Amino acid sequence: MLIYEILKGGVFEPKHIEAMGQAFEAVCSGLELTKRDDPLRDLVARKVIECAQRGEHDPARLARVVLSALQQLPPGSAVRM
Repeated sequence: MLIYEILKGGVFEPKHIEAMGQAFEAVCSGLELTKRDDPLRDLVARKVIECAQRGEHDPARLARVVLSALQQLPPGSAVRM
C-alpha cells in the first residue's frame, strides 16, 4: 500500500504529504522493504503519519523519528532491526 492511499481525505497540507512520502520511501529503502504488498510497509506508513501528526514535517528528521519508533517496538514484534 502506498502512503498516499492511507492519506486520502486527511488533513495534511500538500507539502507535508510530500515530506511524509519522502520519509516513507527513505525508511522502506533503508529497511529493504521493496515489495509493495509487504505488511511492514503499512506499519511504516502508519508510523510516518503518527509522527507527522505530532508536528514533524522535515523528511530526514521524520525518517529518523520513524526508525527510532520502530526500534522501540517490543521484542518479537513484526519489525526486526
